[in-house]
Formats: sequence, structure tokens, C-alpha cells
Amino acid sequence: MENKKRIAMITGSFDPVTCGHVDLMRRASAMFDEVCVAVMSNGEKDSAGSGMFTYAQRLAILEAACDSLRAEGITNVKAELCVGLSSDFAAERGIRYIVRGIRCAADFDYEYGLAGIMKRFDAGLETVFLPAAPEIACVSSTYVRELLKYGCAIGDAMPPEAAALAVKLYGEKQK
Repeated sequence: MENKKRIAMITGSFDPVTCGHVDLMRRASAMFDEVCVAVMSNGEKDSAGSGMFTYAQRLAILEAACDSLRAEGITNVKAELCVGLSSDFAAERGIRYIVRGIRCAADFDYEYGLAGIMKRFDAGLETVFLPAAPEIACVSSTYVRELLKYGCAIGDAMPPEAAALAVKLYGEKQK
């Protein structure tokens, strides 16, 4: 049997990336040979590309988060921008696994439905669910956006490098 790389993707709007996303990347990096983290367009959340950050800014903040992983010695995680179907993105890169984080039962119900939809696009794509660590299960991009919006300290809700860039970019947007 041919030795094939196990390549996974983590998709999201990442508006912005959080410590929960980074924890998911860290854990996935231990299970797969490569992990591609893709900033995706989400028609229900930001059909016009709206959000706190542009797609290019989201990617830059995500890359800063990946840099924090590299500083820990994790070198098999990369950030990319994807416009289009995640199944097409996966097929183009030889990705066979989708990793999704689960914070609560409602997340599981939603993600389970998406996994079924992904199977309709590509029967070979497998979805792997990882439960969030209890201490960060309450952290979401919405929470981080609220912190930014009201000028609160980001604390450990984001990696420091990513948080610094998010604060800078948000400040520039407000001028």
C-alpha cells in the first residue's frame, strides 16, 4: 500500500481567530501530517465579505497565529485563503479530513449536519470532531470582536501576536 500523507483542513470565517481555533490547530497537527487552516467565505455570516476584518486581514491574523505555533515547534500547520467550495479546495490539495471543533451540543448538531452535506459533495471526505477544552469552550470570535469593539484587553482569548495585529487593524479601521 502506498504511503500517503494524511492532510486535514480546518475551515472557518476566523473573524478573528481565537485561542480555541489555535488549540484545535495544535491538536490536529499531532494527528495529521499536514493541517491547512482555510479562511472561507461564509454566505450566512458575511455574504458581502463584511465582518470586522476583511478576508486579507483575517488571513494575516491567522498567519500570525500559525507563527505562534511555529514558535512552539509545530511546523505542519499553514494558513490559506479559500473562495469557493471547501470540497473543491480539499480535492485540489489532496485533503481527505475535515477537523471541526465542538464547544457544546448545539455545535455538534450543526457540525454533524455539515458533515453529512460534505459527504454529498465528496464521499471520501471524513469529518473529525474534537471537543473544546473546557477552559476555553466559552471563547468565540464573537466574544473577541466584542472585546475589540469596546477596547477591552484581549487577554488569552487570542495568541499575543495575533491579538496585537487584530488590535492594530481594528484601530486603523476606526480612523
